[in-house]
Parts: sequence; structure tokens; C-alpha cells
Amino acid sequence: MRIRRNGLVGAWSEDPLWAKVYPLLVEHPALGAPLWRLGLGTDITHLYAAVREIGDLPGGSRVLDVPTGSGIALRGLRPGGDLSLVAADISPRMLQRAHVTAARLGVDDQVTTTLADVGHLPFADDSFDLVATFTGLHVLPDPHRAITEMVRVLRPGGTITGSALFTGSFRGLERRYGLVHAAGRLSQVLGPMCTAADARRWLAAAGAPGARVEMSGGIGYFRAVKD
Repeated sequence: MRIRRNGLVGAWSEDPLWAKVYPLLVEHPALGAPLWRLGLGTDITHLYAAVREIGDLPGGSRVLDVPTGSGIALRGLRPGGDLSLVAADISPRMLQRAHVTAARLGVDDQVTTTLADVGHLPFADDSFDLVATFTGLHVLPDPHRAITEMVRVLRPGGTITGSALFTGSFRGLERRYGLVHAAGRLSQVLGPMCTAADARRWLAAAGAPGARVEMSGGIGYFRAVKD
């Protein structure tokens, strides 16, 4: 599922401009929170809460973060903890950023970086206790395939959690979400995307039924448990 884009921002498999902007917005809430609220009507604290779930896992748990980008999910790890997190991405530059993030947070002893295509994950079935995919599903060329692969490598009883821009019928002020999507596709930042209903259906078909999706403006936070 390699993303071949050569637009204004660069290919995701290389080092797009957005890959530098996004972590700044997340790491600096004073800057990021109002911009997320303005553009997508969303509360960035929902992202922080979802990330913290990683740190609540019992010792010895295995986590897959894909696509890891600059390592937003690594902020859920606690220094001195006993988790094993695989940060996977198609971009070597993204993995370098994730490695720097892990070292800065003091959790690099719990993190392994792996070059991987989310459409063909190089992991055995039932390998992870939790799969995290934060604000990444909407940039992938085949989100259905990605969800199927992420559930495949999740152990029975394990959790898949993430967030994404979902498409839909927007009215009133929410029509600006559609404008954001259009701009994202024009600049080749966004892929074909999907609706929240699509994500629920694909998760169920892959073996993780009953997905919970909570919308915060234009971003949906989803969570499901594998049978």
C-alpha cells in the first residue's frame, strides 16, 4: 500500500511538509488547540486522552503504532515502564523522528522502529495487545485494507484504537470540514478516506465488532475489541 504522491507537500513515503507541521500542533496545545477547533471543530484533548490509554496497559503488553509519524503515540508510554511498542511507518524519515521522540521522552528502551507498509504488515497474526493508529487512516490509499491488516495482527481480546478524519454529509458551519478534505486531497495530503460507518463495518468484518466511534467535530475517535 505504498503511497505514491509527488504533490506540493511531498510523498508520505518521503518527508512531506505536513509531517513537520502536525507534531508542532500536537506538542504545543497553545498553538494547536485553537487551530484544531477552528478548522475541524475538535477538542485536541480527546487525542491526548486516547494516547494515555497506552500507558494503562499491564506490564509486558505489546503495542503496535502505525503509521507512527513523528511518534505521537509514544507520549502514552511512561519512563521506566515495561511495555514493548513497535513504531511502524513506510517512511524512514518518520521513523527517525519517532526515534528522536522516544529518546526525548525517556522511553526509547520500550520502543522499536520498523519500516512497514500498513497494507502488508510484516507481523504474525495475533501479535499485539493493542494497535494504535492516530490521525493516520485518512492519509492511506486503502483504509479498508489497512484496518483488515491491523486487526489481523491484534490478539483476540486485544484493542484497536485510533482517530481519523471521516467523510460525511456536513451542514451549516460543519461544511468547512468538507473544505478541509478538499484542500487535503488537492495538496495530496489526504487519501480517499471513509465514513465512520465504513470503519465500523470493516472492523466488524475483520473480527472486531461493536466498534465505538465518538465524533469530535470533524475527527472521529474509534475503539474496538477483537473477538
